[in-house]
Amino acid sequence: MEKLKQTKKARIGIYTMGLKAYWNQFAGLRERMIEYGQFIADQVRAMDQAEVYFYGLVDCPEEGRKAGEYFNEHNVDLILAHAGTYVTSASVLPVHQICPAFTVILNLQPTARINYAVTTTGEWLAHCGACPVPELANAFNRAGISCRIVNGLLGMDHTPEISMTDENTAERPEAKRAWKEIGEWVKAASVKAGLRGSRFGFLGGYYCGMLDMYSDFAMFQGQTGAHVEVLEMCDLNRQLETVTEEEVAEKKREIEEFFIITDDKAADPLAQKPTPEQLEWSARVAVAQEKLVKEYDLDALCYYYHGAPGGAYEKLQSGFIVGHSLLTAKGIPCAGEGDLKTCLAMKICDMVGVGGSFCEIVTTDYVDGTILLGHDGPFHLAIAKGKPYLRGLGLYHGKQGSGVSVEAKVRPGAITNLGCTQTIEGTLKLTITEAEATDGTIMTIGNTQTPVRFKKDPDAYMDEWFAEAPTHHFAMSVGHNGALFEKIGQLLKVPYVVLDK
Repeated sequence: MEKLKQTKKARIGIYTMGLKAYWNQFAGLRERMIEYGQFIADQVRAMDQAEVYFYGLVDCPEEGRKAGEYFNEHNVDLILAHAGTYVTSASVLPVHQICPAFTVILNLQPTARINYAVTTTGEWLAHCGACPVPELANAFNRAGISCRIVNGLLGMDHTPEISMTDENTAERPEAKRAWKEIGEWVKAASVKAGLRGSRFGFLGGYYCGMLDMYSDFAMFQGQTGAHVEVLEMCDLNRQLETVTEEEVAEKKREIEEFFIITDDKAADPLAQKPTPEQLEWSARVAVAQEKLVKEYDLDALCYYYHGAPGGAYEKLQSGFIVGHSLLTAKGIPCAGEGDLKTCLAMKICDMVGVGGSFCEIVTTDYVDGTILLGHDGPFHLAIAKGKPYLRGLGLYHGKQGSGVSVEAKVRPGAITNLGCTQTIEGTLKLTITEAEATDGTIMTIGNTQTPVRFKKDPDAYMDEWFAEAPTHHFAMSVGHNGALFEKIGQLLKVPYVVLDK
C-alpha cells in the first residue's frame, strides 16, 4: 500500500581523514583519499534513505574544527568518519567535540592484498586506514565520546589509475559485510530522524488494570523526540459524521482487495462470516480513522476505549480493527489497548521496511516446539502469508462490543520480535529476539496467530524472556533484524537486550 505519510530522511555527515604532511611527500595521495571518500558518499546516497553531506578531507586540527561546524550547520544525525590513511587523533577529535552526532569510524581497506613486490611507501599509505583507528578509539574514549567501528573492504568496482594493485573488491564478502553494516547504521539514523518530531496519537485510554501498558508521555518524548497527541473519541466521532457514501463504497473496495471475507465454517461459533452490516460499519469507521490521522498529521496511533454497554462509542470502537490494519499497512502503525511503547516498536519496524505486527503470547505448541504469537488485531498486511481473512466476531473477548476482526499469520521464514517496555528507572528498554515463523496450523477464531520456533525450547525461551520484565505486547518483523535493532537502540540511547542467542 502507498504510505499516507513519508518519513523524514536522516542527515548523514561523511568525511575522510589523512595527515596533511603526506600530501607534499606523496603525489596523488590526497586526491586518492578524496576519491575514496566520494565513493563512500555516493554509495550512501544511492541507498536513498538519507541526505548526504560530504565534507571532504580532515587532515589537521583546523580542518577538524571546520568539519564539526559544517556538520552542525546541517544538523546531521550520524557521522561516518572514513579512516583513509594515518591521521593524528588531534586532527579528528575536534570534529566530534563540536558536533555531537553519533559517529561510526569506517576502516575500509581499498584492496584485499597489496602488491608486495612493487608497493611504494605512498602506495602503502593509501591502504593503511586501520593504522590510526586504535589511536582514535583511545582519544574518543578519554574524551567521553561514543563511537563504533566498521572494518572491511571498500568495495569499489574498479581500480584507480594510480593504484599498484587490484581494488575491485565489490564482490568480496568483506566488502558486502561492511556495507551491510553501514546500511544498518544509515537505517538506524533514519529511525532517529523520523521519530524526532513525529506525532503519536493516543486515542481513548488504557485497558484498565494492564499496568505494563501505562506510559510516561514526558519520558516518551524525552527519549524519542516524538510528540504524543492525546485524542478523544469525540474527535473520531466528529470525523465519522463527515463520511460520505462514496467514501464508504471506496473503502469497501479497498477492504475486498486486501482481505478475504471468509464464508467458511469456523470452529468457534463466535467467529463466522461477517454480516453486510458489520462490513459496512467497519468500512465507515475506517474512513473516519484515516480522516483522523490526516487531520492530526499522525505518524502512529495507539488506542483503546471500553465504552458503556450499548453506547455510541462502544459501537464506534467495535469497528476499529479493519481500519487500523489498513492504516498499519499504510505506514501508520496502530497498537491496541493503549500500548504506546509497542506502537513505538511497530513504528521502528515499519520505518525500516520490515513490517511490525501487534503480538502477544497466544499459546504454546509443545509438540511442534513453537509458541503461537498474535492478537485480536490490528495486523500488518505487508508481512502476511497470503491475504488475511475477515471474520465477524460475536464478541471481543474481555472487551465491550462485537464486530469484524482479522485472522492471519506472518509468512514463514526469518522473523525478529521487537519489544519495548519501561524500566523502574523510567527509561525505555528494547527486547530483541530473532526466530523463525513456521507454517503451522492456527485456530479459526478471528485472531492473528503465527507459530514461531525459537533457538531454545519454548520453556527455556520463556524463562529468558520473562526475566527481562517485558511489556506483554511486542512487534513482529520479517527477516533477521537483530543487528539493525541494536544499532537503533544505540542511536536512540535506549537500553536493549538480545535474547535467545
